[in-house]
Amino acid sequence: GKQLDLYSNEGYYVLVDFLALWCGPCRHENPNVVATYKKFKDAKFKGAKGFKIFSVSLDVNPTAWTGAIAADGLEWPDHVSDLKGWSSAAAQLYGVNSIPTNFLLNPKGVIIARGLRGEDLGAKLAELTK
Repeated sequence: GKQLDLYSNEGYYVLVDFLALWCGPCRHENPNVVATYKKFKDAKFKGAKGFKIFSVSLDVNPTAWTGAIAADGLEWPDHVSDLKGWSSAAAQLYGVNSIPTNFLLNPKGVIIARGLRGEDLGAKLAELTK
């Protein structure tokens, strides 16, 4: 019910993660994202305050969306959706045409990687730690 601003995460490495409850591959990838978050949320990073995840849902049903957050254990605080599905303003802005997909932003908000799934996400974050 409240608006979150991606720019409030400036100074952090941020994974902008596009997903949806109805997306089987998204739900399959969620355990990896959760494990990676737990491993790196308190890690020390070169030139950054830390690591955060900013989830952007392409769902249209708010109850199903929030239920999936709980069911999949997506414990980070930043979850957003305009509940417009593929017409989502964020999906349009990032040129998202398939999910799951993600973008890793550096502490200045510049995209430094995209489509990091499975072990690739953890490997990239390990490169960035002190």
